[in-house]
Formats: sequence, C-alpha cells, structure tokens
Amino acid sequence: MPESNWQKSSYSGATNECVEIRTVSGAVELRESDEGHVILRTTPIALASLLHAVKSGEFDHHA
Repeated sequence: MPESNWQKSSYSGATNECVEIRTVSGAVELRESDEGHVILRTTPIALASLLHAVKSGEFDHHA
C-alpha cells in the first residue's frame, strides 16, 4: 500500500506549527510540523477512541 501525503488541518492556516496526519500501511501517523522527524504511529481504532475521549471531556479534569 503506498504512503499517503501528510495533511494538516485547514484551521492551521499558513503557520508551520500544527499537527499533521497520514496513513501508511493501514496505520495512522501523526507528527508536529516543526518536529517532523518525531512520528507517532497508531491504529485507526486507537486514534478514534482517543479523539472520542477528548471530545467527550474525559481528560478535562486532568491538569
């Protein structure tokens, strides 16, 4: 499966300080645009679970 291109949120505008995402061989990779050599790799299901928890406020009580 070919690698996809890095994508960033349209909310990032012209700034280079954002989180980018792509899929590679069925996995999801994330990186900060200003630290492109550091890549976090996870599964689509794990990322969806994390995003659901963040959106539902599960981590709001942590400081």
